[in-house]
Amino acid sequence: MSLNSSVLFNEENSPGPKRNTECLGSLELQTPSSFQDNPLQQLQLASQEVLEKAKKSGRSKCPRCRSSRMFYCYTCFVPVETVPTKEIPTVKLPLKIDIIKHPNETDGKSTAVHAKLLAPDDVTIYKYPCIPEYAEKRHEIALIFPGPNSVSLKDIAFHLQKFTKKGVYDDDCCGEPFLKQAKIEPKEEKNLNECISSNRSEGTGLKKIIFIDSTWNQTNKIITDERLQGLLQIELKTRKTCFWRHQKGKPDTYLSTIEAIYYFLVDYHQEILKENYKGQYDNLLFFFSFMYTLIKNAKCCAGKE
Repeated sequence: MSLNSSVLFNEENSPGPKRNTECLGSLELQTPSSFQDNPLQQLQLASQEVLEKAKKSGRSKCPRCRSSRMFYCYTCFVPVETVPTKEIPTVKLPLKIDIIKHPNETDGKSTAVHAKLLAPDDVTIYKYPCIPEYAEKRHEIALIFPGPNSVSLKDIAFHLQKFTKKGVYDDDCCGEPFLKQAKIEPKEEKNLNECISSNRSEGTGLKKIIFIDSTWNQTNKIITDERLQGLLQIELKTRKTCFWRHQKGKPDTYLSTIEAIYYFLVDYHQEILKENYKGQYDNLLFFFSFMYTLIKNAKCCAGKE
């Protein structure tokens, strides 16, 4: 899920063995297809040659704050000088995305910045507690968060249409008013299917998705914030993470933030928009897949795999 992107490849803080760094600098980047077990190899990505060149030339300056960074500035959300903006793909998303970042989440280790870099017109990052008021827009917003209150993606239309534009429940709509702990009983399935079928033809009314960028242990303060109460919660399908430093002691189904965003959009495209997926959002993993390969190469060189 999007809650555990707390550790990511960080040039400043990576404590790995020195030989890893040496291998990283001398080892030519292998293509994803060179790894038989690389789950990212089927992605339809823009050329990553610009990142390969930047890797060889080393750290560079951020054009805004002038800090020394690798590939991009995680503070200003822009590529560094050795990575021309025109060579970075831009992804157009079907929905707006707000990312609420825990204040203790290290900027340089978060994958949330990838989304902002690659979909700048559709992604906004907020550092908690500075977040918007969502109450008046509850009828068009959903929060990605697992738990007993969450619904599956395919049920979005059924639940969102119960909100009026004033952000309150509409009892005239099919089904009972949505309650936090409510469960869909078998007798409601007929109405559920009718609502979903009707709303899918008109669109779900969903306009914005909220993701939380935090470790699991840090989420409670954010998820209990009164500004997020009453929002529809969606739980993603179970998938295994490719994140190279996911939280210790947590299952491999805990996704980094950028993975959660990517998989949600793929599912939304297929299940809600009812369109064939042809790699439209694959470039959201442009930086992630490159770093995955770098880390895997370094581990192989160090004899860890």
